[in-house]
Amino acid sequence: MLFTKNSIPELALLILRKRLRFRVTGVSMTPLLKPGEEILIDPRAYRHIPPKVGDIVVARHPYQNHLRLVKRVTLVLEDGRCFLKGDNRLESTDSRSFGLVDSQQIIGKVTSRFF
Repeated sequence: MLFTKNSIPELALLILRKRLRFRVTGVSMTPLLKPGEEILIDPRAYRHIPPKVGDIVVARHPYQNHLRLVKRVTLVLEDGRCFLKGDNRLESTDSRSFGLVDSQQIIGKVTSRFF
């Protein structure tokens, strides 16, 4: 379930190391995700299937590999590249500025957040 209050199954998956925990920085995904909120991602979500339009993902920045981005998938091409956008379009650095992102740069799918 996406964006539920601390559900028991998601916490169990975190303990079993099947989820990764990230802290949101910046305002590119407001109002949905605010700076300081913590999210869980499924790093195995796209092992066998491509991302879908509407998925919220954590990805590596295509030119600054140390940066992690939280963005929404808005387009998936047949070759596996994705167009990523922030919900707060005026405050987001996303595919509009750095182009398409290869699906291999996606670290995982956001599954939940902590309130």
